Amino acid sequence: MYEKCGVFGVYGLENAAEIAYLGLFSLQHRGQEGAGIVVSDGRSFREHKGLGLVSEVFDVESLRKLIGHIALGHVRYSTTGSSSLRNVQPFVGECRFGTLAIAHNGNLTNTLMLWRKLSRRGAIFQSTMDTELILHLVAQSSFEGFEDALKEALWQVRGAFSLGILSAKALVAVRDPWGFRPLALGRLDGGYLVSSESCAFDVLGAEFLREIEPGEMLVIDENGPRSFFYAYSSRKAFCVFELIYFARPDSTVFGNHVHEARKRMGMALAEGEFCEADMVVPVPDSGLFAALGFSEASGIPLEFALVRNPYVGRTFIQPTQDLRDLGVRLKLNPLRNLIRGKRVIVIEDSIVRGSTSSQRIATFKEAGAREVHLRVSSPPHCFPCFYGIDFPTRDELLAARMDLEAIRKFLGLDSLRYITLEGLQASLVPPAEQYCFACFTGEYPVPPEKDIGKFVLEATRVVPRR
Repeated sequence: MYEKCGVFGVYGLENAAEIAYLGLFSLQHRGQEGAGIVVSDGRSFREHKGLGLVSEVFDVESLRKLIGHIALGHVRYSTTGSSSLRNVQPFVGECRFGTLAIAHNGNLTNTLMLWRKLSRRGAIFQSTMDTELILHLVAQSSFEGFEDALKEALWQVRGAFSLGILSAKALVAVRDPWGFRPLALGRLDGGYLVSSESCAFDVLGAEFLREIEPGEMLVIDENGPRSFFYAYSSRKAFCVFELIYFARPDSTVFGNHVHEARKRMGMALAEGEFCEADMVVPVPDSGLFAALGFSEASGIPLEFALVRNPYVGRTFIQPTQDLRDLGVRLKLNPLRNLIRGKRVIVIEDSIVRGSTSSQRIATFKEAGAREVHLRVSSPPHCFPCFYGIDFPTRDELLAARMDLEAIRKFLGLDSLRYITLEGLQASLVPPAEQYCFACFTGEYPVPPEKDIGKFVLEATRVVPRR
């Protein structure tokens, strides 16, 4: 399973690039393949992008050259488009509205249709990312004003998109009408910030004002922020996996304090627990608060029996299975003297392909655990996601190929239990009807195109990337 992306914008601060750099650092968990920052001083644009971590892409010299009081930054994992420098965002282009930069968190579900439509109109693409399509739609709009042209472009796209858009004199933030991906507004020293997660505001000492609403377009310029709704959907579709796994526990997402939501999931997971055990062990870091709730509700002591290497990134972000496998052992080391001879309940946030989980279970067995039981704070993943999480085929999903008992044997467990869908839904704020559970149920709030997966754009055709 691969991560999505992170967007961070700054308006009205003279050191905008440095602020954006620190904001992206706080969003590094949302993507580790590439990072970029584009700035405007009100007249001209400057940009710096590269492959790798934020700390690898930027240094003091590169930040010093990014002069301007408006900035837009992005950290990326490739959900649509291959991993290459030309796909690192923000994407910058020239059109009749001047220079524009755009950064995107999410995935469009009508990418192929839009690509073919724009190709027939003579569009020439500089990248293989769906984000660029939005810029082309703006440039080809029949409206004279930029904001109207942007609205017309957004009316044509479907799927998940939380956007940051930079013009010479303004920063625009947009959230899709379904609200798949989070986006937040903050304030710092008379300027304004936009971020995929509120945790970035805390690090900067900024004030978290509010979450940007589904279907809202927020424009920040010399007159301050103003907003309006360009579209409306009665069916909201907040990605529940943001709360289960992706978002940092110190963020506020969809009205939830993430750590509190995960603790409630752990408490729901503990309902009806039948297993006698000596300890509950969280898988760092996303399993921590679910384990805390599970331990509190079950009365089984919580032990931190897995030690995390802080210098190893999230293993699921690694682009190949071999690197993910190696990353599991580099990342987590068991406390053997604590585990040996004990009955252990391991709390995991999800099982997707199963390869990482199987290695973790083997680690406990090798450390001498007498019994290993796994409890999962999300229901079984049986269906692909088309809204920004990269598990695009059912064949890759363990629960789509095996029943519960088969998964237990495959992972080498003494017992296995997932949270029920009803238990998960009861853990959520606002009501569950406003969330997307498609990866568990197969009920897609925005139907995807056929063969939407990751693809590479060639000169005259689209080739699905397997």
